[in-house]
Formats: sequence, structure tokens, C-alpha cells
Amino acid sequence: MGKFGNDFKGSSLEFVMNCITEQKQVFEGAAHAFYWKPKLRIPDIYENGTNQRAFGQFLENCLAASRDDQLVREIVRLADLDIKGLGPAAANILYFLHPTLIPPSNTAMLNGFNLLFGTRNKLGSWSSYLDMREAVISTNEQFRSVLSKDLGAISGLLFEIGTGKLVLEENAEFVLERSRAKLEGLWRRRHLQVEEDRAQDHAHTQMQYLLCKIGRALGYDVFAAVNDRGRRFGDNQLSEFCIPCLPQLGLGDDTAATIQLIDVLWLDKTTQKIVCAFEVEKSTSIYSGILRLSDLSFSLPDHQTRLCLVAPNGREREVLAQLKRPSFLTSNRPHLCYLLFSDLAEHCDAICRFGADHRVLDKIVKTVAPVGD
Repeated sequence: MGKFGNDFKGSSLEFVMNCITEQKQVFEGAAHAFYWKPKLRIPDIYENGTNQRAFGQFLENCLAASRDDQLVREIVRLADLDIKGLGPAAANILYFLHPTLIPPSNTAMLNGFNLLFGTRNKLGSWSSYLDMREAVISTNEQFRSVLSKDLGAISGLLFEIGTGKLVLEENAEFVLERSRAKLEGLWRRRHLQVEEDRAQDHAHTQMQYLLCKIGRALGYDVFAAVNDRGRRFGDNQLSEFCIPCLPQLGLGDDTAATIQLIDVLWLDKTTQKIVCAFEVEKSTSIYSGILRLSDLSFSLPDHQTRLCLVAPNGREREVLAQLKRPSFLTSNRPHLCYLLFSDLAEHCDAICRFGADHRVLDKIVKTVAPVGD
């Protein structure tokens, strides 16, 4: 059996396939039919010794062939064996063995051929491939002065037509339809993104409103982030629940500006100390919310502020992952807890009715214990 023979098990082909698929984008995907991968495993090749030997013999005979009729005969013989996975993708190997006799083949090339010649050849069919080959060779001979003896040139042309990169009369409608489909896809994705952003903004404002409502009900002064005070939830504007400005906390301008961007603060009416600080997360980085709360805690250590992240249920795992960072688990770091959207919404009215102070939140908040506790 010579070069391929009984030793053919796929690995001997790997070097050849790498050489092919690294050449040019038009050969991208040529290797998938031959590599062993769980999702691409082809039992007809990898679990059938007879088929392995037949494919090895096919490659050896094609390597030794010098005329196109010999190559076509080997292709027909292989096609008659009906080995799954060994369709015209194998032509990409033969092209590198005989670049003037065998054109390469992939989906884009076939689409380009069908558009240019008005045919309906099918991908994966050796008979369709042989029909395409005859037309490609004939056309290449006709326009040899502007093309190349190497069939890769005309195949590259078909690839450009099939992908819509080269617009001709024959594929103009295809290119337009493809452009329309692309624009419609972009519009749909943009529309979904806008709807998602609106839903997230609505949920964010709802959680701020509930926290403001609870804070007022528990007897605290409430302060909402300065850039959110104009937001409305239903008929309620956040500023209606809030004190007009934060009391003087003896902080630098930069630190004070950061604290004023925390989503909701509860302050003791008598001492004016910050009792609770809440960062409501949606699509923003949870880590940035943690840092704002940590900055507050380090800036006002005498306030003994409860620091709480309020997060969508779907982001609980991300919250846990952030809170379990080693830097946040050490005992000298601020202790953070978190609260889920669904729990806050479900228990808001009960907390407002029966709660005495911020400790009522102990029933619904979740924590990650610091190391050493």
C-alpha cells in the first residue's frame, strides 16, 4: 500500500491538512471531515478498517495519477463506496496534489458557481462536483489569458462571487438579499438590545424606589444617587423620598462626589450617620459597585454602615464570585452582603409595615463570612 497503506489512521494526514487549511481562507473548514473530534467523529472512517484502507488507496492512486481521466476514475470509485464524510471535501486534498486538474471545493465556491452559471449543484455530491469541475476547467481554458493554469485562481474567483465580495450581474440579487438579511439581523439585534436596556433601567429604578420607600418607612433620611433623583417609577419620583443633599461628612471633594453616586443611602435622622448603603446592579460591573461601597466604608469607619449589593437573581453566582475574592474575605475588609431583586420586591410591603430599623433586612439579605469569623 506504500505511503498511505495500512498505517493510515488520520494522524498521517494531519500535516497535509494543516498545510492545506493554512494556505488561504477558501480552504477553511477543509479539515473537518478528516480530523477526529467528538462532535465531528465519522464512524465510516474511524471505526471501519476497510474504509480506512480504501481511502488510503484512493490517496495513493491519486498521488500516482498523471491524467485527469485517472483522477476522475478514482473519484468515481470512491463515490461508489458511499463512505460518509468522504465527499467533495476530499477534493481539497487532490487540488494540492494536482492543482491544474482538480479544483478545490467549499460552500462559497459552490454558491459562486451556481450564481455564475445558473446551476443548482448540491454540496456534498461527487456527481455535482464533477459537473462543476468540467465547467470550471472549460471556462478556465477559455479565459486562460486572464486566469491561471492553476485552478485555484478561478476557484478563488468563484469564492469571491459566492461570498458577495465581488458583485456581478449574475449575483447582484444574491448580494442585495444578503445585505438586506444582514441589515435586518443587525436591526433585530439592536432592537433586542434596546428593549433589554429599557428593561434593565426599569428594574434598576424599581429597586431604587423600593429601597427609598423602605428607608422612609423605617424612619431614616434617604438619599438617592444625584444622577438618578429625577427617575420615576410609576407615579413616584425618587426625589420625593429624598433629602435634598447629603450632610457635611468631613470628606474631600472627590470622595464626597463618589459617595453621592451610590444608588441609595439611609441616614440616621439624629446622628446623620450613614446606616445603610445600597448599590443596585444591572449590566454594570459588580466589582465597581463593591469598590464604591468599600470606599464609603473606609472613608467613614465610625458610621458602621451596612454595605449591600442589590442584584438580579440571574447574577447571584457572579455576586458570590466577587464577594469570595480573597481581598474581600479577610477580616480587615468591609463586610458586604447582598440582596436579590425578587426578595426585595416580594417583601417590601411587609418590611415597611412591620420593620423597626435596618436589622429587619437580616431576614432576606445573604452574606459571605470573612476568613477568621
